[in-house]
Amino acid sequence: MKNTYIYILCLGLLSLGSCSIETEPLTQLTDTNFYTSPEDALTALIGCYDGLQVATGASGTGVPVASEVFSDDCFGGTGNADGYNFAALDEFDISRAPSYVDLFNDNWVAYYKAIYRCNVLLSKMDQIDWGGDDVLRKTYESETRFIRAYTYFEMVRLWGNIPLLTIPSTENIPQALPAEVYAVIAEDLQFAANNLPTIAYDAVDSGRVTKWAAKSLLGRVFLYYTGYYGTSDLAGIVTKTEALSHLEDVIASSGHDLVDDYATLWPAASAASAIDYAGEDNEEIVFSIKHTYTSDYNGNADGNHWLVLFGMREYSYLPYGNGWGVTVNSKLWDAYDDNDTRKSATVISIDDEEIPFDKIDNQREYTGYYNKKYTPMSMLDEEGNTVSAVEQYGVSDFQINQFQDYVVLRYSDVLLMAAELGSGNAQAYFDQVRKRAYKDNFTAITLTPANLLQERHLEFALEGVRYWDLLRQGINTAASTIAETTTLLSGGVPDIKTISEGNIQTTKGLQQIPNTQITLSGGVLIQNTGW
Repeated sequence: MKNTYIYILCLGLLSLGSCSIETEPLTQLTDTNFYTSPEDALTALIGCYDGLQVATGASGTGVPVASEVFSDDCFGGTGNADGYNFAALDEFDISRAPSYVDLFNDNWVAYYKAIYRCNVLLSKMDQIDWGGDDVLRKTYESETRFIRAYTYFEMVRLWGNIPLLTIPSTENIPQALPAEVYAVIAEDLQFAANNLPTIAYDAVDSGRVTKWAAKSLLGRVFLYYTGYYGTSDLAGIVTKTEALSHLEDVIASSGHDLVDDYATLWPAASAASAIDYAGEDNEEIVFSIKHTYTSDYNGNADGNHWLVLFGMREYSYLPYGNGWGVTVNSKLWDAYDDNDTRKSATVISIDDEEIPFDKIDNQREYTGYYNKKYTPMSMLDEEGNTVSAVEQYGVSDFQINQFQDYVVLRYSDVLLMAAELGSGNAQAYFDQVRKRAYKDNFTAITLTPANLLQERHLEFALEGVRYWDLLRQGINTAASTIAETTTLLSGGVPDIKTISEGNIQTTKGLQQIPNTQITLSGGVLIQNTGW
């Protein structure tokens, strides 16, 4: 009988190519004797969460970083002597780095591995003896379907037309239409929203998907799909009224709320302001992807590997750690009112914080600004030397041992999405977010589509949200907003930076399908226009 080695899933998945099969079993578990009990199902579900963690935190080009580089808030930056792969992403122009034909190959592989794990578990639900506990079965199925939906949502936004698999299959199949993928996403999230327990968010184990996370993600998917594709509903599955109802339920019943001080949401911002960090499971976090410091080079990939890209180029200054220098556009800093508490919590300003940064010659596209929400952190060791904060856990590789969680959805997003969808409390929800930002300096402004988009920009800057918010305004709007010609310092020398509106329009904001996957598919996969 063929052995199934749990979690060591060797995939010849569609266009992923083949891999060598283990000649010695790593376990005596098989596909017939494993999926028999709720305990087995939980083990498999943990594997699905692990697949999501690896796909979003430790594979290839970190999508949270790439999403910011695509947007108008960040430049590709990195080292002055580095390759131009991030410039190619930033400028939507592969001619900037023509040898980088596999910019997202590791991401593609990891995404489909995660989906494969989900599809395997879903296919075994009827095989498991649930002991009559239908609630537990639906809970595990809901969590699995949420993970699959989230993964497909990330992929379809990046690439548009992608192969769609809802069963554990290695078939080499053509790309599905986006509407087909979104229909599966919508059905998965609806199932999760309707079947996960109706309990407060803090009654669920940390890191687990909740009913409220499913409802919130459904709102985000609805807004993106209807905006980008110009439809009135989500793939014929979810109406505007239904999407709003889900968000209103989160507001009314989840127990989620805004933290009092915006800066406490972010470890570095809290430390820089000498205030207590609200913690990774605070009341505002609707869903986050968990990370730990236990990554190594022997197969454990639990860390946040992309975080280091946002760090100041090769420079540490308490509480900030060194990194590889994706830079923040000065226009973002200028967009904030000085009375907006989010300004200093979002952006590291070299000049305003009087940081004696001396690595300009090593930095490409220097602006004087870096990401404060997601940055490596530093601390003092026993000798008073500045070292990476990961060393407090006995590890020393700052590149792979970063452990800050990636916050996918916050309660403030729920409020603003509900306002955007036309809640009867829209103005109140809008004001609630702004009151937290401005505190005693709050002055009410009328909720309009333009004001709402601007508020989303200021609230979620550098969190991997802005680019997708722009795309759903329409390609032309996104292109005109992102495009610019400016002068930046590269290696300390003024250099003209151009992001072409036409490139964004040609690609429709979609990214390069890895050439390796096209080759392995025998031409079944078709490259996106412009790449």
